Amino acid sequence: MSADTPADDGSDDRDGGSDGRAVAARLDAIDGPVLLFDGVCNLCNAAVRFVVRFDAAGTFQFAPLQSEIGQALLERHDLSTETFDSVVLIEDGEVATKSTAALRVARRLDGPWPLLYPAIALPAGVLDRAYDVVAAYRYRVFGRSEECQVPDPEIRDRFVERRLD
Repeated sequence: MSADTPADDGSDDRDGGSDGRAVAARLDAIDGPVLLFDGVCNLCNAAVRFVVRFDAAGTFQFAPLQSEIGQALLERHDLSTETFDSVVLIEDGEVATKSTAALRVARRLDGPWPLLYPAIALPAGVLDRAYDVVAAYRYRVFGRSEECQVPDPEIRDRFVERRLD
């Protein structure tokens, strides 16, 4: 073994080794609601910019679903780590997806957006069907990036991965 070859301490991510503990500690350090989104979806990235614009208090933090933190949060809440067809809001230990997540975000934004929240009383199945149609065509209509976009410097600290590095 050379001097620059790390010794194998027997731990790895799959068995909850030191890297797994480090990720768990990073997850535990998250304070406030986290919005997970498809990091390669142009519509989703625009939605994050929209939320930032109308969230003057900086309530929401963000992470791409494909990121290390996003994947760990999905696992922690028993959600698929392979399907990225829904925004996921993790708030106070609870998980909301699709239209419920979007409406819960809207209720905490500045401007007229909280007026949308009473739509939460509508059947989730109806709202989620509309959400699913948009999700199914989002790449075709709005396009996609080859990789997750780097957030603008003024909002970078609201991205969980960047804040906790």
